[in-house]
Amino acid sequence: MRKRSAPPQYPDPASRGAFQALTAARRLAKPGLRGFLVLQLVRTALRLGFAATAAMAVGRLVMGGSVDPELLAAAMVLLAVSCLAGLAADRVQASAENAVSTGLRELAGKRLDEMPAKLLQSLPVGSVIVSMQRHPEQVAALVIGHRAATVMMAAGPLLAALSLCFVSWQAALLLVGLTPVMVLFFALVGNAIRRRADAQERAFGRLAGQFADRIRTLPTILANHAMVGEAAKLARRLEDYAGSTIGLLRIAFVNAGIIDFFASLSIALLAVFLGLGHLKLATIPGFSNLELWQSLFILMIAPEYFAPFRRFSEQYHAKAEGLAAAAALDRLLDAKPVAAKALPVLDRLALSLPAQGLVAIVGPSGSGKSTLLRRLAGLEQRGMSGADGLAGEEIAWVSTDSFVPEGTLAEAIAWNAGAMTRDRLEDAAGAIGLLDDALLPGGLDARLDKGGANLSGGQRLRIAVARAALAGRAVLADEPTAKLDRETAEAVRRTLLAMSRSRLVVVATHDRDLSAAADLTVDLTHDDAIEVAA
Repeated sequence: MRKRSAPPQYPDPASRGAFQALTAARRLAKPGLRGFLVLQLVRTALRLGFAATAAMAVGRLVMGGSVDPELLAAAMVLLAVSCLAGLAADRVQASAENAVSTGLRELAGKRLDEMPAKLLQSLPVGSVIVSMQRHPEQVAALVIGHRAATVMMAAGPLLAALSLCFVSWQAALLLVGLTPVMVLFFALVGNAIRRRADAQERAFGRLAGQFADRIRTLPTILANHAMVGEAAKLARRLEDYAGSTIGLLRIAFVNAGIIDFFASLSIALLAVFLGLGHLKLATIPGFSNLELWQSLFILMIAPEYFAPFRRFSEQYHAKAEGLAAAAALDRLLDAKPVAAKALPVLDRLALSLPAQGLVAIVGPSGSGKSTLLRRLAGLEQRGMSGADGLAGEEIAWVSTDSFVPEGTLAEAIAWNAGAMTRDRLEDAAGAIGLLDDALLPGGLDARLDKGGANLSGGQRLRIAVARAALAGRAVLADEPTAKLDRETAEAVRRTLLAMSRSRLVVVATHDRDLSAAADLTVDLTHDDAIEVAA
């Protein structure tokens, strides 16, 4: 009997704290957000000061009075400084959002690094790409841009209304009276935007996932002349995403239009009331008997009152997108392993493996063939009662997810197999048809992308088989003849049988020809019993 070491222990994802992207982003945003808000408030105060000085200067000029040069200078200085404050605020906002997105991406990367390899491999590739590239920026825009717009929507109009009170509190009251109506429209439109943003995020996730999958399987698609069909499927997904994006933008434009409507209506009412007062056609408290500069000041401050609302409406879609992105990040990084099917029969299995020969594990899909193979390798936490596993020994693993390094075909086959002559590499590759593969031109010098991204599942399997043939170790193979044509599958069978004459080869397979050639067969067909036949 082989001595079986304890299987490696992986961290339990359930024991980790929940990943909260929004909470982490808010913590990262605090330093930059404070500076951004200070500059925004300074800019607003300077613009109000410019409105006051400019109104006084223009009013005196129109009425034929003398204009103090210091007043003009003050207006120009206030305008210039407010522009500089706005520029500085934009730079601070960009820097703060970049810091938040970078920090959030690092936290997400650490979270992915902590995941067990099996759980990490189960994550959708497209979702991971989207989450690491797009979502941090969207969350950063939420906690910086949208948060600042929310604060300024309260502070900006308040400062403008207080400024108006020095001239006409009635004018300030008129503007404030329209605010609850705008807030109501924000709430109604906001729900629609959130629904559209969620739909857009799901559509993009499906598009990215499908695109990543098609890139990975491109050699197989080309080999089966299925490019036209797959391109049509991607085009339909792209149309769905474009449609959801247009729907979101349409509602955002409606939201901005509502703000412009109320702003225009308010300014028009102010202008009418002020005009009637100046023409002595009506006596309206707060709008009659005003000097020209005071009326101009009111009309210049009114747009400043509504500017924060307009900015908030522009950022409202950022809120919807940011919340959807934060939820998507949380779902991805808090992924829990799919509960494995209970296979108590494997826990009772007592199996003695020979030192050499071919052992075939057979049974229908879902019966536990791959699970038994992983337990033999020590990759599953639960062991088998009295089972003779291979944990602790060097093995050669063969499956569609076998590691393939970036480089040449020769380097991929020789990986972790020690120093090899070119002749031995050619023999191993030629025995399973890798040198005759039209989709791998160049023989042993064929270029492989990082992670074998340009390989089909069958090509990856054959590389793993060739590597196992050279390694001289015990072999564990999961469906080694799957995804292969008849001639190539026969070549792989011959290679596995040749290896089994000098070492142990264990295969989990549906291939009847391969299982028929086995020295020992483990049949998992029945749930309540395992048949072992020599």
